[in-house]
Amino acid sequence: MSRLRDAAERGTSACRLLVVVALAGGAVAQAQPWLVDVTEASGVRFEYFNGMVGKLYFPEHMGGSVALFDLDGDGDLDLYLGQGSMLDDAPLSEALLPAKHPTPLTDRIYRNDGVKDGTVRFVDVTESANLASTTGYSMGVATGDYDRDGDVDLYLTQLGDNQLLRNRGDGSFEDVTEAAGANDRRWSVPASFFDYDGDGWLDLFVGNYVEFRVATHKNCASPQGAYDYCGPLAYAAEPNRLLRNRGDGTFEDATAKSLMETEGRTTLGSVAADFDGDGRIDLYVANDMMNNELWLNQGDGTFLDDADLLGAAVDRNGQAQASMGLVAGDLDGSGTVDLFMTHLQRENNTLYLNEGGGLFRDASRGSGLAEGSFPYTGFGTAILDADGDGIDDLFVANGAVRRLDDQVAAGDPHPLAEINQLYRGKGGGVFELVPAAQAFDVDRREVSRGVAVGDLDNDGDLDLVVSNNGGPARVLSNRSDPRRWLGLRLVVDGVGAAAGKAPVTEAIGALARVRSDDGRWWVTRRVHTDGSYAAASDPRLLWTLPGTRGDLEVEVTWPDGVVERFQGLGAAAYHTLRRGDGAAVASGSAVDPDSAER
Repeated sequence: MSRLRDAAERGTSACRLLVVVALAGGAVAQAQPWLVDVTEASGVRFEYFNGMVGKLYFPEHMGGSVALFDLDGDGDLDLYLGQGSMLDDAPLSEALLPAKHPTPLTDRIYRNDGVKDGTVRFVDVTESANLASTTGYSMGVATGDYDRDGDVDLYLTQLGDNQLLRNRGDGSFEDVTEAAGANDRRWSVPASFFDYDGDGWLDLFVGNYVEFRVATHKNCASPQGAYDYCGPLAYAAEPNRLLRNRGDGTFEDATAKSLMETEGRTTLGSVAADFDGDGRIDLYVANDMMNNELWLNQGDGTFLDDADLLGAAVDRNGQAQASMGLVAGDLDGSGTVDLFMTHLQRENNTLYLNEGGGLFRDASRGSGLAEGSFPYTGFGTAILDADGDGIDDLFVANGAVRRLDDQVAAGDPHPLAEINQLYRGKGGGVFELVPAAQAFDVDRREVSRGVAVGDLDNDGDLDLVVSNNGGPARVLSNRSDPRRWLGLRLVVDGVGAAAGKAPVTEAIGALARVRSDDGRWWVTRRVHTDGSYAAASDPRLLWTLPGTRGDLEVEVTWPDGVVERFQGLGAAAYHTLRRGDGAAVASGSAVDPDSAER
């Protein structure tokens, strides 16, 4: 039987090689699916252990954090994967899904060792990275250089004590949580590093979910009366926190002063961006079965939640949704920052288009993103150009939160597995669901949660790493092979000195647009690492561009509002642009974001 199954799988793979797709340049024969699973060849050997023992503890099916970041400053992306643990005092041997890693279970870091035989290769450096102390129950992760020393630091959200890990600059970390005043002992999931007060130091938003302890565990049932996982409204919601960076390695709790709200919200997603176009960084917060929040930066250290008035709190029917995954970007080519978020089964995923000034419209119907999502529960999501046509696509990682009857009947101990999805962008905020055989080389069902996006092999297209609850992480290589692309790393001066030169740090919040050789300004992108679900992504910017020749021009709006242009940038390469090295653009002569074209 195994030989027959293998033959059938080979036949299916052969059929997939014959897929023909219509790209921007016309009908092109596709040699293989766009996203290829290279986990085995990459050297990543990781499974998220959720500690389930049959009691259906609420947190056990929610975790699965993942981050792509440059650990060692060598220009390629390394990989962090958060790990779970037992939730109660039962021994590991009683877990329904066995632990795949040596005990004690810890988070893992894999160093990117470059490409060999066409595939990126990773090496487990957990021990040398000093991650042995990360033995909590991992939920999410944020990346950012909070001390501006040129090295990327990690903030780990957990069920319990969060951790701030400072990058020493030698490939290892030290836990500075208590010294920095960055702890939160609640059930945290999302976190966002962003500079809300414009002082050049990254502040930190921490999103908290519900008040859960094993001692207060509740038994819940499905609508059909079957024993099942609880939903968020079964527990009290927890308040979020905003930590202001003092610039001396410590944070102060600015929640009461800046957000002016201490009531609990069931927060699972957060993303920072300038939504109303006033040059200040705002904050969008996605809540599970509660109204979402759009905190507009008032410029005096405070925020005002205007989500209800601006059309971004509930769906077009006035209903709060089970918001989980969240991304922000220009999804219709209008030059403003739109929102896309994933929801519960039987709730369609939502596209909020920004019509200017932070006024949003629920454009889910007619976008192509609603109908295909209805049967599934979405978690992590990512914006990427999967097919290399220059128009952004959307990836959605799915996994149920209610036990699925067919999998329960089959005796599956973790009956929440669903397929993942890819939606191809057609322009103007319209998408189409891509058939699985065209999108992926492996058609499987898993309990997917976090998604991190980044160019793992520096070849000009974005790859994905997907974390799976109670299962293996997956490395998906983008094989679209764009003809012409441009990558940017935008940096500002850090502090301190290294070899007599001040270090540089990512310009979180900066905006950039590219003028191609046909004279058009291409879609605006922003530097960030937050979004998705429980994940952090590559801060570099990447465009797939039309044309075949000529150097490119880039216009950058730095976080402090200074605008510069850089010319003579060659295509098919990454360039590091440093604030102060470009030609200053006079006030009023910068490109109007509303005139940006794809």
